[in-house]
Amino acid sequence: MSAVLVLNGPNLGRLGSREPDVYGHLDHPGLAERVLGWAAELGFEAEVRQTDDEAELMAWLHEAVDTGRDVVLNPAAFTHYSYALRDAAAQVTTGGLRLIEVHLSNPAARERFRHTSVIAGVATGTVAGFGVESYRLALQGLLHQA
Repeated sequence: MSAVLVLNGPNLGRLGSREPDVYGHLDHPGLAERVLGWAAELGFEAEVRQTDDEAELMAWLHEAVDTGRDVVLNPAAFTHYSYALRDAAAQVTTGGLRLIEVHLSNPAARERFRHTSVIAGVATGTVAGFGVESYRLALQGLLHQA
């Protein structure tokens, strides 16, 4: 069974109450439950984490490299400006692992400042705009991209 870290960045702990018209009504524990179910169905051993702390998110990416785990990453607002997070994400993919960038909404269809992802250039792939289903699609991508 392959192991995957599913990492969620800032404000995703507020899912369900933060802009439900954009991010949906499911809260983060509900998201985690769905992700764990989908992962198990696909044969993955998954762990879902969320933090508002950039340094903690970077440490988790380092941990993924050190433990040989692929990553599904929703960098949230860090997507657009965190070169430190980009460099940590690059260590995942240059280390021979896979990293799928995931977004609930489609950043390209939103405010102009959201159109640029500093993560996309080092990610194995990106899934965006399908709500919670974006995570299922990212996990399927890991399964079929192996």
